[in-house]
Amino acid sequence: MLTKRIIPCLDIKNGRTVKGVNFENIRDAGDPIELAIRYSEEGADELVFLDITATNEKRKTLSELVRNISKHISIPFTVGGGISSIEDVELLLNCGADKVSINTSAYTNQNLVNALAKNFGSQCVVVAIDVKKEQDEWFVCLNGGTKKTDTLALDWAKKVCEEGAGEILVTSMNNDGTKAGFALDITSTISEAVNIPVIASGGAGAMEHFKDVFLQGKADAALAASIFHFKEIEIVDLKKYLSSNNIKMRL
Repeated sequence: MLTKRIIPCLDIKNGRTVKGVNFENIRDAGDPIELAIRYSEEGADELVFLDITATNEKRKTLSELVRNISKHISIPFTVGGGISSIEDVELLLNCGADKVSINTSAYTNQNLVNALAKNFGSQCVVVAIDVKKEQDEWFVCLNGGTKKTDTLALDWAKKVCEEGAGEILVTSMNNDGTKAGFALDITSTISEAVNIPVIASGGAGAMEHFKDVFLQGKADAALAASIFHFKEIEIVDLKKYLSSNNIKMRL
């Protein structure tokens, strides 16, 4: 059995790490380089960096900040925000990213996932899907969660898997920042339907939530932000807890 992964997320706005609730009410959470170093040292399995306003502000991800973070960490590093071309990915990989996360651009240019997979390998391509539940159905949202589509999350997850995505990052907008637990239903539905790793995101507030998303949600990795940024949960303690519950972790 493969080990499950714990992934802190740096949501970046104006060069600072921020955190909100349901994608709103954004507040400062610290210096991204300092946080990245801390997570690398504390045993995080990977690090995700998302420039959360890049798409809406129609600009590219902060490549120099990516370069500075990558110099200081020794764990796999995924970068997302405003990525829409092969050239964007080349730049970020040259700046030290190991993988890229694409979201809106994967939807608006449905050849992009396949093109990136062919150029850089599927292992480099993470497709992020922001999902929102309405009337018992989970729909795909774009542009940092500001634009709802009529596409069902499960259908989109299957499609990007077929196109060559290496991983899927599923973020529940309903759960994001609430600390009430991950969206287990859509996470398990997607996990069971695709043959690539699924990263669960949105709602972590207690160690039990991670246990639930691995055992019930069938996730391969779990991503969280504020509980790690503000030291509400320490990564080393979380991994020991999960290991004690027979969930295989890299300790």
